[in-house]
Amino acid sequence: MKNVYAFTGNILSDKKTEMPGLVQISSNGRDHNFGYYDKSPWSKDQKYMIYLAPENAGKEYVSQKSTPIILYDRMSGEETILARTHVWNSQQGCMLQWLGPDFSSRILFNDFREGRYCSVVYNLENGTETVLQRPVYTVSADGKIAITLDFSRLNTFRPGYGYSNLKDSTSHEMYPDMPCMWKLDIENNTVEELPFTYKTLSEWKPQESMKSGYHKVNHIMLNPSATRFMFIHRWIVDGVTYHRLITCDINGNEMYLLLDDGMVSHNNWKNDKTIISYCYSVNDGDAYHVLHDMSQEREVIGKNILTIDGHPSYSPDGKYIITDTYPDWKRKQHLFLIRVSDGRIKKIGSIYSNIRYLNETRCDLHPRWNYDSKEICFDGAEGEYRQVYVLKVDENFFKRL
Repeated sequence: MKNVYAFTGNILSDKKTEMPGLVQISSNGRDHNFGYYDKSPWSKDQKYMIYLAPENAGKEYVSQKSTPIILYDRMSGEETILARTHVWNSQQGCMLQWLGPDFSSRILFNDFREGRYCSVVYNLENGTETVLQRPVYTVSADGKIAITLDFSRLNTFRPGYGYSNLKDSTSHEMYPDMPCMWKLDIENNTVEELPFTYKTLSEWKPQESMKSGYHKVNHIMLNPSATRFMFIHRWIVDGVTYHRLITCDINGNEMYLLLDDGMVSHNNWKNDKTIISYCYSVNDGDAYHVLHDMSQEREVIGKNILTIDGHPSYSPDGKYIITDTYPDWKRKQHLFLIRVSDGRIKKIGSIYSNIRYLNETRCDLHPRWNYDSKEICFDGAEGEYRQVYVLKVDENFFKRL
């Protein structure tokens, strides 16, 4: 029924993109994408952008094929293959990103080498690689530490987010008594187990449904100073998914149950204490909420206006929030800009999403900011292939009636 709905709407769609100033960065003729919305494809010196060139992105949501990592020269428009990865998924790619603290001289990406998942630091200045013991999920701004998880189990219970190179040895277990997250010291290439397992998570502030659910963790995000991180703990019972949002310190201690009302979808840090989240709350239902770590204080943004799930983030200068939507009935995805000072909301454009990209192979926009807060980049699929787009963002959007 879901596919019938999508295909019917696609027939009736005008298949047009309405987004003045939109520029396609990646080249035609094949798929390109960057990845998730909590990372930036721009180098901080503004010279380059990075993205992937996967094969069959309209047919596969996870791949073990050799996938080129592209360096785009912003001055010349030239694309160069820097390296290749053998892990890719439709939603987060290979966690490709610029590595701090300069975000200009090194990139980091996940890979599969010598029979195991790993991450690779590639130095653009001398072309050398450093292979790290574990893949990464979230990386500190100073480039020193990362938090990671079991990508094979994630692939089992959340297609499009994990990797398939290794068989998930725990797929038959509801709450394995084994670590579910690790801390990676990037500088010293050492790994430390964090002090909770799927089993202990299922026993911490438990709900009755947890006893018969298959548990997983996802969407780990370090705060800007890497003192704490958040993650979503989910469990699946007879096809129904339950959610809660948990924060803890960098060593997995001082756990705090931030959200436990029901649905928790996409989140992002504004600063070390403030989080924006699309979630359900008893008082306000499904909406964008501003949360405060270690507190039950919360506020709603755009109530009765922003009623659809998306991928939110604050601009680096703190003036704006950007978020997106999934395709509507006529296959249009929309971008919304929110001005933090007065809460004003403006739809800044719509892009058609090709019906070729559906369900797990869908192309979410995942809008992400440039470091100067003047541009956003997103992945889109208005044509035959997924591509990488850039749009300038400024006050003019709010001046247009």
